[in-house]
Amino acid sequence: MELSSLATGVRGDFTMQSSDALYSSPAMLELLLQTCRQHAKGRKTLIFNTGVFTSVKVQQFLAEAGLPVKHMDHRTPPEERIAILKWFKKTKSAILTSVSMLTTGFDEPSVNCVILYKATTSLTLYHQMIGRGSRIKSGKKSFTIIDLGNNEERFGPWQQSINWQDLFDHPELYTSLYTPSQSAGDKINIHLRQKFPNSLHIDFDIQQAYTEAKEMNRKPRYVISQSIHQHALMCLDNSSDIATALSISKELNDAIKYRVKQYGKCLGKVTRSYLLWLEEQYSRRLSELIERLGRKRWTSSLAEPLAAA
Repeated sequence: MELSSLATGVRGDFTMQSSDALYSSPAMLELLLQTCRQHAKGRKTLIFNTGVFTSVKVQQFLAEAGLPVKHMDHRTPPEERIAILKWFKKTKSAILTSVSMLTTGFDEPSVNCVILYKATTSLTLYHQMIGRGSRIKSGKKSFTIIDLGNNEERFGPWQQSINWQDLFDHPELYTSLYTPSQSAGDKINIHLRQKFPNSLHIDFDIQQAYTEAKEMNRKPRYVISQSIHQHALMCLDNSSDIATALSISKELNDAIKYRVKQYGKCLGKVTRSYLLWLEEQYSRRLSELIERLGRKRWTSSLAEPLAAA
């Protein structure tokens, strides 16, 4: 997953605000729905979220898609909690989305799918969440882990052995290893995540794209073309017409400056005037591409009902 829009708080974990902005976005909710249909269909599933806002959104979105799902958090009354857990226990394909409620002390062996719909820098929380699916039950040979927060990339496979004594003796080694740093590009993406909620990918690694272009014997400007194309799609996917797409493209000014600067570092010695010229060219080409792709997109969508009529 692309997590560059997540910010870290004073305790080292990802903030609820930045996590809610990412995981409650239409693009992420659609990805979750497709994931449930493809990998969790017919399985009793727990979904772990960072915040209540996102968990409620998840429940509403999946319910509208016809999936059997309920939500629970710390504000859920005791009587309602009992009713929800009874429903979850007896319903074979039930989906329960929650926040900070079922990570510890919850023992339901019939759970055979766990979805980490959050990113965390806590190794213990990672194991606690997945552990809800590892409960032993007669006839249960395996369970499914769906990680939409790159947590396995951070901590390694859940089933691998861990020297917990080493963790307790030297916690600073683990926190420094798992706490990401925020670059200028990451801070830009935190802003873009809120402005472009329908876009699943808002980041673009200029340096990696430049390396790949060289390996494919492509000219350096191919990288800029790829970047412009991604920005154009972001504008179109979050607009209903060309005028709106052109308007929100102004929100990309800081991102454009950052990408052009990274591109200049790849080229080596370039003048400031060249970078300024490239920024202007980038913005101009972006507007042109938005108009061209926008006409194709919305002209085609208008033509379909006319053809049907």
